Amino acid sequence: MSETQITRPRVGRSWFTLFTLAWIVLWTAQLTPLQLLLPLQLDTPDSATGWVRGVVSSGIVLGVGGLAGVLAGPIAGALSDRQSGSRPKRRPWALAGVWIAAACLLVTGASTSALGIGAAWVGVCIGTAVASAAFAAMIADQLPPEQRGAASSAASSAQALGIVLGVSAVVLLGLSVAAGYVMLAIGVAVLGTLTAILLPDPSGGTAGHSTAQEPSALGEAARGARGARGAAWRRGRGFEFMRDRDFRWVLIGRLVVNVGNALGTSLFLFFLLYGLGQEHAAAEDNLLIVVVVYTVFVVAASVAAGLASDKLGRRRGLALAATVVQALSGVLLVVSPTFGMTIFAAGIMGVGYGAFSTVGLAFATDVLPSERDHGRDLGLVNTAAALGQLLGPVIGALLVALVGGFWLVFSVAAVLSVVGGAITVLARERRTPIPHATR
Repeated sequence: MSETQITRPRVGRSWFTLFTLAWIVLWTAQLTPLQLLLPLQLDTPDSATGWVRGVVSSGIVLGVGGLAGVLAGPIAGALSDRQSGSRPKRRPWALAGVWIAAACLLVTGASTSALGIGAAWVGVCIGTAVASAAFAAMIADQLPPEQRGAASSAASSAQALGIVLGVSAVVLLGLSVAAGYVMLAIGVAVLGTLTAILLPDPSGGTAGHSTAQEPSALGEAARGARGARGAAWRRGRGFEFMRDRDFRWVLIGRLVVNVGNALGTSLFLFFLLYGLGQEHAAAEDNLLIVVVVYTVFVVAASVAAGLASDKLGRRRGLALAATVVQALSGVLLVVSPTFGMTIFAAGIMGVGYGAFSTVGLAFATDVLPSERDHGRDLGLVNTAAALGQLLGPVIGALLVALVGGFWLVFSVAAVLSVVGGAITVLARERRTPIPHATR
């Protein structure tokens, strides 16, 4: 069944500024604990079972949080899709998400047991997943195809900026673990609320302009579509979107590539401490250096790849090339596990992941199966990436426990990066129209 074609006007710099800030806040709140605060809380150098226990505990906590996020994101997106009438579709969910995340960050910082830390971290993951689903849906809700690559670039580069901002603030300001969580909670509560309120949020009936129907007809069509969709859910057909082969391959590929990336990045602090034998103070300082190098290349690659994919109207080939570059970084660390090579590999990984995260997200918006369910479907896309980032530490911890070192972690990271790219290119490209200036 065909759907009404929707035409969306281009947005300006203010929209992109607020959108980018929203993603910086969300990524900072989620990835600073992942990279630094949670490993410090769960580190067990003096345990009778050794440092591997801390690595395993950290992996389990992050993995459980990831599972919570993978459920919360799509559910929140689907519920926001069903919002009707003149009320905003995405803003209430964005606000709820940032407030839940802020509250649970405070609880995580105050917890002392692995169980308490894990329970609070689940709340953080649920909050960030709900907010991420709302903000991600705005790409397809409000932007024409020729601006979606730029918006995807903003969301992807914000991920790296979020890491470096959070880690640098904690390290350079000499904050304790508890103070670090307070800083993150205040940031996500204040800036998350600000961006959610200031970003436009069309109601369910005004998200776009039809090229084929009058407004009154659109209203009738929208009411009929909502009724049909509600009936479909009642008949148990709410997950028919997974039958779309292109969307399915993009989802799976995005998950696998992000697991490969997380294997190479999420255990960096433990790698510096126990793989390279650095002292705690030196490892924290060097982690900041590695994160900054990674960030610079992620941002540069994200912007360049996003603009290139918009200009070319092609995503698939760029996505595959990016995963091969990411895989190279894992190979380098297996061959030469030194701090100098770690810095170089961080730059290589930044290029590969920055390009893939941007092009892959833009590719996903091109193959969305339903015009009416952007929130649900992009919630799944965003959750696939987040789940990969949070499952990576679990798999990595098990691999470290298996061999008592890190070489297997980086080997598997390289393999999964290439496999994820190969899965992604199984999706068929739908060439987006490239606008030309009027002559």
